[in-house]
Amino acid sequence: MSVVAKYTDDDIKSLSPREHLRLRPGMYIGKLGDGAQSDDGIYVLFKEVVDNSVDEFIMGAGRTIDITVEERTVTVRDYGRGIPLNSLSAAVSKMNTGGKYGSAAFKKTVGLNGVGVKAVNMLSGTFMARSVREGQVHTVWFAEGLEQRDEWESGVAEADGTLVQFTPDEAIFGEYHFRPEFLETMVKNYTYLNTGLTIRLNGATYCSKNGLLDLLHENMTEEPLYPPIHLSGEDIEVAITHGTGYGETYFSFVNGQHTTQGGTHQSAFREAVAKTIKDFYHKDYDPSDVRTSIVAAISIKMVDPQFGQQTKVSLSSTKIEEDGQTIRAFILDFLKANLDNYLHKNPATAEVLQKKIVENEKERKAISGIQKKAKEMAKKVSLNNKKLRDSKVHLTDMKNDRREETMIFITEGNSASGSITQSRDVQTQAVFSLRGKPLNCYGLTKKVVYENEEFNLLQAALNIENDMDDLRYNKIIIATDADVDGMHIRLLLITFFLQFFPDVIRQEHLFVLQTPLFRVRNRRETVYCYSEEERQRAVARLGANPEITRFKGLGEISADEFKAFIGADMRLEKVRMTKNDAVQDMLEFYMGKNTPDRQRFIMGNLRTEIDYTEEVDAEAL
Repeated sequence: MSVVAKYTDDDIKSLSPREHLRLRPGMYIGKLGDGAQSDDGIYVLFKEVVDNSVDEFIMGAGRTIDITVEERTVTVRDYGRGIPLNSLSAAVSKMNTGGKYGSAAFKKTVGLNGVGVKAVNMLSGTFMARSVREGQVHTVWFAEGLEQRDEWESGVAEADGTLVQFTPDEAIFGEYHFRPEFLETMVKNYTYLNTGLTIRLNGATYCSKNGLLDLLHENMTEEPLYPPIHLSGEDIEVAITHGTGYGETYFSFVNGQHTTQGGTHQSAFREAVAKTIKDFYHKDYDPSDVRTSIVAAISIKMVDPQFGQQTKVSLSSTKIEEDGQTIRAFILDFLKANLDNYLHKNPATAEVLQKKIVENEKERKAISGIQKKAKEMAKKVSLNNKKLRDSKVHLTDMKNDRREETMIFITEGNSASGSITQSRDVQTQAVFSLRGKPLNCYGLTKKVVYENEEFNLLQAALNIENDMDDLRYNKIIIATDADVDGMHIRLLLITFFLQFFPDVIRQEHLFVLQTPLFRVRNRRETVYCYSEEERQRAVARLGANPEITRFKGLGEISADEFKAFIGADMRLEKVRMTKNDAVQDMLEFYMGKNTPDRQRFIMGNLRTEIDYTEEVDAEAL
C-alpha cells in the first residue's frame, strides 16, 4: 500500500519574480543549452539587449551600435536617447516595468512586455547598465539580479546612449560559449532589416544598403533563376526569387524579430504569392507548383505584435493593428498591387518564372501515379509494420502543447531501435528503424521517394510530402552507430534531405545524436565519454584500474543507460546549411560516382578507428 505524502501550509510557497525566473528560466527564454545551437538561451539574452538598442534606431535615435563579446561577457553600447536616469535601476530589474506600454516613445517594436532585459539581469552572474544623458551618467551593478551598487556622475563628455554589460550565470547555464557565427548571423539580420544601421561586432562592421535583397543574396546556396524581386512599402518589405531545388525557403520578420517558425504573416505571404502569380498568368496553377524552389523574405512592422511564446519565434497576431485590416488582407493587397506591377514591367523575369512553374507542374503530374500507389502501400504497411506505427505513437501532429519537444529518432537495426524505444518518452519521442543502408539518392529525381519503400515510409512518418507546415516532429534526429557504417548511413540520410526536403535542414529540424563511445567506472562513479580525450580525463580522475567499456554500437547500450542519452541533457549536433556550403559540389564529390580525387582524399585521411570516426562525423556536418 502506497503512503500518501503530507500536504500542509508549509508546502505553499510564494516566489519573487527574480526567484521564479531563476528557478524556471525556460518559461522566459526557452531552452538553456550550452551555446552549441543558435536558439540556446545565451543568444536569447544577447538578443534581448541588442533589441533595445535597435529599437532606439527605429525611433530615430542613434545609427550605430557597438558590441563586443569577450569570452563569456557581452557589452552592448548604443548612441540613442539613454534610459531615463532616475528609472535606470527599475528599468533593468523590476518586472513589468518599461517604456513600451502604450507610450509614444516606442512604436512598432518587439520588446513590449517589460521582461527582456530584466531576464538578462536575473540570469546573469554579473550585470551592469550605464545610461548617459546630456553629460549626466547613472550606472548600476547587479549580481544574479540583486543590485550591488550604483553611481552617479556629472559633467561627463560622452555621447548619449545606453551601455549594458552582462555575463550569463554559469550556475544556470553550466559550461557554455558564444559561437561567433551565430552572433554574426544575428547582427547581419539586424542590419538587413534596418537599412542605415551600422553595427560593429568585435571590430567588424556590418551594414546593409539593400535590406532584404542583401539577405537573399547572402543566404542563397545557388544562383537564382532570375534577379530577385525586391518590393517595399509602408510597414512591409519583401524579396522573392526561385532556385532549382525542392522545397520552399522563407525568412520572415516582425518588427525586426526573426520569426524562425513563421506564423500568421508567413502563412499569409505564401498564400498571397501563389494567388498573385496565378492571377497574373490567368492560370489555375497548383500553389505548390508556384512555390516549389521559392526563396523569399518578408518583413512587416506592426503595433503590439503577439507571439506564440516568450521567445517570439512565431507570430500569432491576426490584425496589422487593433482596429485595422487583417494581416492576410494587408499582405495580399500589397502583393496584388506591387508584384503584379513588377511582373508586367519585367517580362523577362515573368517568362523565366512561368517556365519554372510549368516545369514543377510537369514533374508533379509525372509522379502523381507513383504517389497514389505509394500512399496505398504506406497505408497497408502501417497496418502491419511496427516501424511506422511506432513513429506515430501519441504524436498525431505537432499542434499539441509540447510541440517544441517532439522528436523522432531514425535508427539502424532492431537492436538500436529497441533500446531507444524502451527508454524514450512516448509522449514526445518516436522511433523510425531503418532496414539496412538507405539508397544513395544523389542525382535521382523525386519519384524515387515514392518508389523506394524506406524513403516513402520515412516521408509518411514525418508527414512532409506536401508541406513543411505539417511536419510532425520538431526535431528529426539521426541516431546511428559511431563507426564507419554508421557514418555512411548518416551521409546517405543527409543526402536524402538535401536532395528532396532541404527545408528540413534550412529550418533547422535535422540533428545528429551524439552517443558515448566509452563507459569508465569504478565502484563509486560512472562516467560516459564521447571522445578519446574525455576517456583519458575520466581515467585520470577515477584513479587506478577503472573498468572501461568501448561501445561499438547503440544496440550495446542498455535501455536504462539510454535514458540519460536521450533525455534533457542529450547531445545533439544540428545539421546546418549556409551560402558558404557548396551543396551540389559536396554531394557530387562525396556521394557521386567514384573518382580518383575522392579515392585520394580517403586514402589521405585514414586514421585509427576513433580518429576516423570523428573526422567523417565532421565532414558529414
